[in-house]
Amino acid sequence: MNLTFIFDALRLAFKSLSDRKLRAILTIVGIAIGPLALVMMSSVVKGHSDYVIKQLESLGQNLIIVRPQEHFKLTEKDLDTIRNIPGVKRAEPYYMTQATVKVGTKEKNIIVYAVPIDLIFEAMSNLKILEGKAPSTSEIVRAVIGYNIAFDEDGNQVHFLGDSITITLYKVEAGGKIRIKRVTVLISAILDKFGGAFFLSPDETIFLSPDAGPKLLGLNEWSGILVLAENSQIVLDVEKAIKEKYHDSISVISFQGIANVVSSITGAMNFITFSTSLCAFAVAVAGVAATMITSVIERIREIGVMKAIGFTDSQVLFMILSESLVMSLTGGSIGITLGIIGAYILASKGFVIRAGLSQIVIQAPPAITPELLLETIAITLLVGILGGVFPAYKAAKIPPAVALRYE
Repeated sequence: MNLTFIFDALRLAFKSLSDRKLRAILTIVGIAIGPLALVMMSSVVKGHSDYVIKQLESLGQNLIIVRPQEHFKLTEKDLDTIRNIPGVKRAEPYYMTQATVKVGTKEKNIIVYAVPIDLIFEAMSNLKILEGKAPSTSEIVRAVIGYNIAFDEDGNQVHFLGDSITITLYKVEAGGKIRIKRVTVLISAILDKFGGAFFLSPDETIFLSPDAGPKLLGLNEWSGILVLAENSQIVLDVEKAIKEKYHDSISVISFQGIANVVSSITGAMNFITFSTSLCAFAVAVAGVAATMITSVIERIREIGVMKAIGFTDSQVLFMILSESLVMSLTGGSIGITLGIIGAYILASKGFVIRAGLSQIVIQAPPAITPELLLETIAITLLVGILGGVFPAYKAAKIPPAVALRYE
């Protein structure tokens, strides 16, 4: 088959489809559903997954958080034990509580950490100070505040260096009674915008020196221990060693471990999305096959004339198959276009995670990758081939004499 024949076959395919517009349109719509679902769902899942993993990695790939379970209390002895584990570069206790502060005219939910502030900067290399400087460990009333505490939602600065800021703490006591405590601190530094992050979101956090925990916030027990591994390659080994020493008495969180879990979950979700999309593609194969069989039956006499004037079986097969391929490519193009539009609309809604007073909104652009588009196009072409190959084969095998007598 030369290029002239291929061009003529495609031109004839377009003419045949235009003669049967309604049937062709319905088949193309059925084909488009699969690419639409695959591109929209897969890109949104991958986009959010990449965002989550990036945020976790930005928190420090060698950072581990050790938290006590209920009825267990971490002590200096436990701190020494963890510090002596091979691979531990540094381990420091921290106090943490939820609170609210006034940002402009609104009350904002925040997290307050009393922790060696230099450890936070050591673990999170992307964290920078916009104004001021971090307080010393002896300055318990001086604080480093996050960007979203210093600036309101419109980007106007409402808290400045040297200002006092009142923190409202909420503590649940025995019997479910909530005790409210207010403390005032002085702003020593303002952090540059970090972006959304999990477990430790600097933009909505106030950092105080460790002694501020018991002396200022009234917290008598450590909330946990921050552990810094020597490098990211041994994080999981350090995490395993800590778990082996304390078993169920503590919970151990490493951001690298969470990133691995997120990757695994994303892989499972992508598989589910792909499997669901294949159902739509399978229906499309049946639709293409039904359309092409009907087309072959209607054109038996035309096929007989072609074979009588010298068309070979392979030429007839390609001619019929080209119709299904044209429908597949048209449906695939429409489906991919609508899938991309739908992915951006779906991603713009955001995904909200709530944990106590904290709320994290994930808004990530869909990951429209060349690999995803090529995979979708390949599957769509396969739909056209699978749906059209049997009708094309049957058409190619029709004897000319029988076809010419067909009414």
